[in-house]
Amino acid sequence: MSAKPPASDPVQDAPEVSAPKESAVGLPAITHALRAAQQQMGIRRTALTLLRVNQPNGFDCPGCAWPEPGKTHTAEFCENGAKAVAEEATLRRVTRAFFAEHPVAELRERSGYWLGQQGRLTEPMYLAEGATHYTPIGWNAALDLIADELKALDSPDEAAFYTSGRTSNEAAFVYQLFAREFGTNNLPDCSNMCHESSGYALGDTIGVGKGSVLLEDLEKADLIIVAGQNPGTNHPRMLTALEGAKRAGTKIMTINPLPEAGMQNFHNPQTPRGLAGPGTSLTDLFLQIRIGGDQALFRLLNKLLLERDGATDDAFIRDHTHGFQDFATAARTATWDETLEATGLTREAIESALEMILASRSIIVCWAMGLTQHKNSVPAIQEIVNFLLLRGNIGRPGAGVCPVRGHSNVQGDRTMGIVERPTPQLLDALEREFGFTPPREHGLDVVDTIRALRDDRVKVFFAVGGNFVSATPDSDLTEAALTRARLTVQISTKLNRSHCVTGRRALILPTLGRTERDRSPGGDEQFVTVEDSMGMVHASRGRLAPAGPQLRSETAILCDLARRVLGPGSSTPWEEFAADYGRIRDAVARVVPGFTDFNTKVARPGGFALPHPPRDSRTFPTATGKANFTAEPLTWPHVPEGRLLLQTLRSHDQYNTTIYGLDDRYRGIKNGRRVVFVHPEDAQRLGLPDGSYADLTSEWTDGSERVAPGFRVVHYPTAPGCAAAYYPETNVLVPLDSTADKSNTPTSKSLIVRLTPTGPDAT
Repeated sequence: MSAKPPASDPVQDAPEVSAPKESAVGLPAITHALRAAQQQMGIRRTALTLLRVNQPNGFDCPGCAWPEPGKTHTAEFCENGAKAVAEEATLRRVTRAFFAEHPVAELRERSGYWLGQQGRLTEPMYLAEGATHYTPIGWNAALDLIADELKALDSPDEAAFYTSGRTSNEAAFVYQLFAREFGTNNLPDCSNMCHESSGYALGDTIGVGKGSVLLEDLEKADLIIVAGQNPGTNHPRMLTALEGAKRAGTKIMTINPLPEAGMQNFHNPQTPRGLAGPGTSLTDLFLQIRIGGDQALFRLLNKLLLERDGATDDAFIRDHTHGFQDFATAARTATWDETLEATGLTREAIESALEMILASRSIIVCWAMGLTQHKNSVPAIQEIVNFLLLRGNIGRPGAGVCPVRGHSNVQGDRTMGIVERPTPQLLDALEREFGFTPPREHGLDVVDTIRALRDDRVKVFFAVGGNFVSATPDSDLTEAALTRARLTVQISTKLNRSHCVTGRRALILPTLGRTERDRSPGGDEQFVTVEDSMGMVHASRGRLAPAGPQLRSETAILCDLARRVLGPGSSTPWEEFAADYGRIRDAVARVVPGFTDFNTKVARPGGFALPHPPRDSRTFPTATGKANFTAEPLTWPHVPEGRLLLQTLRSHDQYNTTIYGLDDRYRGIKNGRRVVFVHPEDAQRLGLPDGSYADLTSEWTDGSERVAPGFRVVHYPTAPGCAAAYYPETNVLVPLDSTADKSNTPTSKSLIVRLTPTGPDAT
């Protein structure tokens, strides 16, 4: 197998289409995973690396945040996890010769797939003002340049410090500490674009913006509802947990606009039944809901539960909740007609769901971005909390809320203080520990950061990981806004589009990956920690030699920069933090609740669970001291005649903005990404034959429109009236100002679009 990257971009405008699969994983997943890994790493390195993924003495997968089981399997990774590891542990390298050969203007024309396939970044690179190419720069010169630019700002709020969920707890803690000691709460992060709606909804209702279940709860549940989530692609190891729950007698209800292969039938590659047998049918009831209809569905279910004698947990409601009467009044206004219109479901399907619910004492509801990226996302998730509170399904085994986070430490970053709206308790603790006065004004989230860049209110943009340009909405506006910055800085492992869309000056700072050994200046091996989607904190130890001698850890880079910016006036021991991450964890233990004896507890195999008062003791740290029922107005998207409701989604060869390949085999797509999935009846009505091409135009209430051209129409069994297409290709369709109420999350899952035929056959 070759470790050479593709020399040129492959053709992407003529995808091959076949029927979608009705089962997932099995031997094909193993084959694809090993092929991708060997192409990047070679055979020996593949074996040595993959056997350390998610192991107690190994490293945490840089992919999703699904938790590890109590007893790990020898091969504790999934297909997409193997791809993520392979791209980080690749033998491919991006050197100064690459940047000398390729001007930035040329790189901007390349696809995200091609950029990512070039390999690991190996030394700091600098794009001077007016220059056409990145050129090498030494670490001291690079960090001094950043420090000089930051100290020259008129206000610390003219800088924004972005991060992705790949960052470790240790790096996240020193990052937010540096930003606040510098004087700003401008800490936008990827949570702003994914589960921010979950945090707002859960914080207001149960007092903790995280899930309330542990992995073992899944097998104790009578019913698991999986809503707006595709585990087979986005969290494949969750399928193993769902299979275990099925064996224990749990029923599973799936609510989604698209049928997804993983939730239909799962072939567990770790069992003979999965490899050679029939697999496991996971879904007992599939509700193919119309996009954006989730709030209406759960509101009607709540009304029906209120009307059924003995269906509610009256003692729990009396002793542990607040606001029941207002909620009940609102719920009783739900009607069958409006629910059927909003959801696209039949009365029979909803009645079947009700009977399954009534037969289940302990219920878990899982969800992901299919619920969090709508205008009404926060009320929809609050309605799910109402649903669980009605029957006492929070704070007992096998029951609770389960927002399934994406990137591997996105939840840990927030726990460590990566948040633009910090609590007074966090700021007070930082002041006590480090002896400075943190800023109290709220900072900028992602959407507000783009606005500030556009309006020249942010002049320095600093990113630790991620791919800001490709992850954000309103692509043209975002790119134009970033080019107005005086300086953009990217701490990265690999090349992506954010290195090609720059401010007047730009820096690329190469960093260690999760898979690599991290040694202190004295030669001692360091480890970092991460928090998974269920609040478990554990260690991660890289084992591979770094991709190049100039790579530094994120923590070391940030501590060195902080020392240069803050100078001798800072009492924070930045050099000691960089030399010994245990010192950082000691500080975390004194600042962040739940981390007492951090170094001791994380040394245990499997780590430790953070406290969660609603789960642990039915204690709700809300303003009322109880779990809060809510009674938000019921809304859902209304689509004009001749239009469709579009959701953006990932392909199977993709994780977030990282494109591993050009196939989506579960949906029957090969060698292409510019496809739009449309129900055959809708396509016929709109005059769109299968295989034809169309431009996607999003329409907005202010009269504005945005166009994504040249998508191959694929007739697909999505919910009628709905369509789907991949991001980041469709991010251009999402206006910056179209965001969820309260959470300010871009509304990427509910876009009103028209499809205009294009090409030689268009009429």
